[in-house]
Amino acid sequence: MSRKTAAILVADDDENDVFFLRRAIHRVGLSNPLFVSHDGQEAIDYLQGVPPYDNRTQYPLPALLLLDLKMPRVNGFDVLSWLSQRPDLKDICVVVLSSSAHEEDMRKAKELGAHDFKTKPSEFHHLVQLVREVQRRWLQRPVAAD
Repeated sequence: MSRKTAAILVADDDENDVFFLRRAIHRVGLSNPLFVSHDGQEAIDYLQGVPPYDNRTQYPLPALLLLDLKMPRVNGFDVLSWLSQRPDLKDICVVVLSSSAHEEDMRKAKELGAHDFKTKPSEFHHLVQLVREVQRRWLQRPVAAD
């Protein structure tokens, strides 16, 4: 399976951000299946494949994780830390998509294994541009063979 058709997991607790991200993905024309988790623990549960996410046909492993940092229960840094301990999930590209533009957050996310860090834009057309960039950079690469 190529990354062009592989699943995308969005981990973000802000329904408005998810709504506009869905619209931007649609505007760009991405046909990748999109799954949403509303906090870091739900993202970890999805990635681990624990119920209700244990059916990999229905809930496939994503090629791309768009990860917010500030979420309830388990934050994005904790998800990155958990992922760093999971070599079986090393092929998932993680792009932090956060409202934070703090240099310290960017540095820490990269140290914990994020492939990229993007600040959430406030204007929709900038979000569309961001989705195009993510598509070009992270979804047009082949998936590593097992």
